[in-house]
Amino acid sequence: MKVLDLDAVRAFVHVADLRSFTRAADLLGTTQSAVSLKVKRLEAHVGKPLFERTPRSVRLSAAGGAFLDAARELLQAHDRALGSLGTERRRLKVGLSEHVAGPDLAPLVASLHRHDPRLVLEMHLGSSATLVAQYDDRQLDAAIVRYEPDEVAARTARTHGAPDGEALFVEPLVWLAAPDWMPPAGAPLPLAVLLAPCGVRTAAVRALERASIEWEETFVGGGIAAIGAAISAGLAVSALARRVAPAGVVDVGQKLGLPPLPESHVVMYSRVRERRSSDALRSLAKSLART
Repeated sequence: MKVLDLDAVRAFVHVADLRSFTRAADLLGTTQSAVSLKVKRLEAHVGKPLFERTPRSVRLSAAGGAFLDAARELLQAHDRALGSLGTERRRLKVGLSEHVAGPDLAPLVASLHRHDPRLVLEMHLGSSATLVAQYDDRQLDAAIVRYEPDEVAARTARTHGAPDGEALFVEPLVWLAAPDWMPPAGAPLPLAVLLAPCGVRTAAVRALERASIEWEETFVGGGIAAIGAAISAGLAVSALARRVAPAGVVDVGQKLGLPPLPESHVVMYSRVRERRSSDALRSLAKSLART
């Protein structure tokens, strides 16, 4: 009876998902040549080519496509078997939008560690658009992101109306600034915004333009912490959820006559099937909903 090399099967699955030996090697923390060798040995073992390779692309062969689901099931069964012993560390790669995480991750991380001390959490903070792309590319096991209403509709259209992610909660965006801040008279509204692409940035700009309010970028940040510092320092106003706002800033929308902003939808995408990792992810989602 033929016995499959699990490392080779894992390499095969990653190459199939990422459509690249190089990217699969990056994900596995090894070299492209090592991944290629594992796949070649697996192909020799099963007696069939699993990929069709060209200088520009890698795609599954007919045999590879037939083998892929069974390969995934084999790896999942292996992980479940190790997990049942309660001694094996498990790694969970989660993407978390900065617009969802909030300024203080310490309590969330501590709660997750108490829930499952054997879990190795690999957390990636970033923009929702970037994290969803990484999730779709199978670089992340799960992603918790923020969508504005039209983005939800666009994603649903791309999946032909099929369920695509789990809605966790909905919360409003508000215009935030330092308590005594006022925009300069007769000048465009100073905005602090995140680098594009950013759904919240797009929603804020769209609301101002619909209300015929002139605006200009006064501060562009690479992360929520930078935006928080800018509005706390009195440089500008910014559209944010209250959960991510620094202490001391206030909602100035009504005072300044700014247009209402749309509600934001927080959505979780996950392909995690192992029970304890799934429970840990669920615990994280619930903690975020409570903050």
